[in-house]
Amino acid sequence: MFVIPCVIFAGGKSSRMGEDKALLPFGPSPTLTQYLYNKLSKLFCNVYISTKTKEKFNFDANFIEDQHQELFAPTTGFISSFSLLDAESFFAISVDTPFIDEIIIQTLLEHDQDTNDATIATLEGKMQPLCGIYHRSLLKAFIDMEKNNIHKLGYLLKNSNTKLVDFTDQNKFLNLNNKEEYQKGLEIINTSLI
Repeated sequence: MFVIPCVIFAGGKSSRMGEDKALLPFGPSPTLTQYLYNKLSKLFCNVYISTKTKEKFNFDANFIEDQHQELFAPTTGFISSFSLLDAESFFAISVDTPFIDEIIIQTLLEHDQDTNDATIATLEGKMQPLCGIYHRSLLKAFIDMEKNNIHKLGYLLKNSNTKLVDFTDQNKFLNLNNKEEYQKGLEIINTSLI
């Protein structure tokens, strides 16, 4: 099992989905969050869920509640995670990418070094900011970004010592942002193509 902590980011607005995608049913699980939590709990010693409030979930898990409830941005989730976790780095993944697998995570870990600020997956050259390893060396930058109302992870990663690791399997990186992508994800999980 991977010793590095894993944080599932499930605190977004889900504006493109039109409803909270973290709570949508998925595969054998009542919610997408539970599906990913159960899957990653088989790979990582410790899995956490970053969220605005744990009250919306009706299952037991390790939750990290955002310190800034009014702000819907991953920056606040990263600050809260680093504040709670006693770790120099953690693996970050978005709740809407349920097909990221052990091989992808292992490959990222193999490319990660202590001198990196982050080790991030790219899909055919396009950065996937919420699939990667973030180091505590970025905490000050996250705090500064939040103060200056800058919340684009790409901005942070382009201005940091970021190692990019490219992958090519689009299905593994399917992002369930809207209804159409969610339906595609359901088709994949229900036919066990991944």
